[in-house]
Amino acid sequence: MRRPSSYMLHILMIAAVLLLFLACARIGSPDGGPYDETPPKVVHTSPKFGAANEKHVKRVTIEFDEIVRIDNAMEKVVISPPQIQQPEIEANGRRITVTLLDSLKPDMTYTIDFADAIVDNNEGNPYGDYAFTFSTGEQVDSFQVSGHVLNAANLEPIKGMLVGLYKVGGSADDDSTQTIDLPDSIFHTKPFERISRTDSRGHFVVKGLSPGQYRAFALKDLNQNYVYDQRAEMVAFSERILSTSCRPDIRPDTVWHDSIHYDSIVYTPYTHYFPDDIVLTAFESALQDRHLLKSERPILQKFSIYFTAPCDTLPRLTGLNFNSNGAFVIDASEHNDSIDYWIKDSLIYNLDTLQIQLDFFETDTTGNYSITTDTLRLVSKLTKARMERDLQDRLEEWAKEYKQQLKAERRAAERAAKEESQEEGEEGDTQEEGKPAKEKEKKKKKKKDDDDIEIPPLPEEFLSYKTSNIQAMDPDKNIDFTFEEPLETVDLSKIHFSTKVDTLYEPTKFLFRQVPGKIKTYRLYAEWEADSTYQVEIDTAAFINIYGKRNEATKRIIRMKRLDSYSTLFVRLQGDWNNAYVQLLSGADKVVKTIKVENGHADFYFLNPGTYYLRLFRDRNGNGVWDTGDYDQHIQPEPVYYYPDELTLKAQWEITQDWNPTARPLAQQKPQKITKQKPDKEKTIKNRNATRQRK
Repeated sequence: MRRPSSYMLHILMIAAVLLLFLACARIGSPDGGPYDETPPKVVHTSPKFGAANEKHVKRVTIEFDEIVRIDNAMEKVVISPPQIQQPEIEANGRRITVTLLDSLKPDMTYTIDFADAIVDNNEGNPYGDYAFTFSTGEQVDSFQVSGHVLNAANLEPIKGMLVGLYKVGGSADDDSTQTIDLPDSIFHTKPFERISRTDSRGHFVVKGLSPGQYRAFALKDLNQNYVYDQRAEMVAFSERILSTSCRPDIRPDTVWHDSIHYDSIVYTPYTHYFPDDIVLTAFESALQDRHLLKSERPILQKFSIYFTAPCDTLPRLTGLNFNSNGAFVIDASEHNDSIDYWIKDSLIYNLDTLQIQLDFFETDTTGNYSITTDTLRLVSKLTKARMERDLQDRLEEWAKEYKQQLKAERRAAERAAKEESQEEGEEGDTQEEGKPAKEKEKKKKKKKDDDDIEIPPLPEEFLSYKTSNIQAMDPDKNIDFTFEEPLETVDLSKIHFSTKVDTLYEPTKFLFRQVPGKIKTYRLYAEWEADSTYQVEIDTAAFINIYGKRNEATKRIIRMKRLDSYSTLFVRLQGDWNNAYVQLLSGADKVVKTIKVENGHADFYFLNPGTYYLRLFRDRNGNGVWDTGDYDQHIQPEPVYYYPDELTLKAQWEITQDWNPTARPLAQQKPQKITKQKPDKEKTIKNRNATRQRK
């Protein structure tokens, strides 16, 4: 009896051990304990943070209480004053090391601004907005200025733009305290004294400033030398003098329990530095360096020349192996930076190679325009041999199609004859008597060889063109005709325009004119009315191009939309804006309509229902278009403003919208829905422990 009892006890002990083991395993099973939600902490730096008289620093080390990493160091870490030789930045374990390769300047505060790049290695908890500072002089300067950099044309925040300051009243290398004007050439010749870089919101903070006055600039620094020495570099400048100042302030900070609920709001005292409202509007100068970019001859009849920048003067062409006088029809872009030359004479365009002397304005080493001569050898990508092969292919295809069509017609005729013969056979002997003769004739037809078929010439190839949308057209628009090649003649007597009245079309007045600056585009103007139908009849040879090709006769119906399908928007501007234009924008920030402001009003009619936005620009030079700026000429880009909200329009609605374009700061105007440069997601502690507890 003892043996079974001992045996059972042994079994129970084993089961108890297994249960204990499983219970212990379950306790530690979720994920190894609570998540680390504590950001890293600095435990030691060399040199000390905020140290003065550090004149021989070559390496800065920052040690933390846990392993850290740096996210996007090249993008986020900024060292001021700027370093011509880029420093080496690396994170290794708990240590971040910054090796300075430039010599240090005397009596200068150095700032290594990490922004939010430092995070712990495990959970990515951000250390926060961190900037390490030391000085080679007796004191550490701590003033700051901040603001935004926006694209001057559309108020888009510009990410990664370099912002730099120059001190007014003596530079960092000048011990003089005498106040002097800042020379304009300094931006071209001397690197910035203090710098920062914009974040995804276009926001910047320049730190480590000494008390005084400054001027601010922004630069898309293509060659990383911290000066504006290339016209292709995007730039911004302000005449505003920035005077540093500060005062005590209180910042409300929300303490979150999780991603939805917060525990409390903590009010933290801090030093508020001014100015903090700087706005720099960046632009690309219209006066870019001009050089010959490329030349090409895509087809025999045309060659094109492209330049890197615009110019008011067309280049001069001289044919070296042909007479170029009157040989071309010139189709130039608005600013003559791309030019198409259509060759009219077949004796010229049939030359395999065109040799041309080209005289044009080019930017020289001093930055000014001077006449340069170049020789071009233009060979067509589409050769005569290729064109002959293509023609032969078309002839063969045409012959094949013609023969197939002819055979189909013959087979149809034979079937019809056979059916007729069968019908006659039902009448009796007459069908039997005629049968041998018909069979004989049928055999003769089968013996006909395909080579006996005479192939007619290719059908005429008519001139082709495109028209703007004529289905459900709006009454405030007109019809554009765009041709592939320039026209030689337009015969208005062969263009017939009429309006549908009841069931008939009655002739109606119209105008048909070439669009200024576009030699291949013509526009049909008429007094359009909503809910009406029109007809355009174009006879054969109404249009003949420079190569003698004519159009085919066509008839097109134009239907206007109903008046009750539109909405109307009346914009009422507060202030003097009579030299301005208001632009109606789509959800893609594209211009739908542009209206000149008259007596403070901009009225938009015949709007399709939808969601729209508003932009305004002040037309300072009165040319009807937005113009960029020029630093050397002290010309700012024309001011641009956005209405900060969207406008929803529905059919038959008439909306009046009041707008003061200067009521809101410029950096807060553009609606987020149409802002393409979205802000980066802010780094925060994830509160994963609270989330797990709720589960």
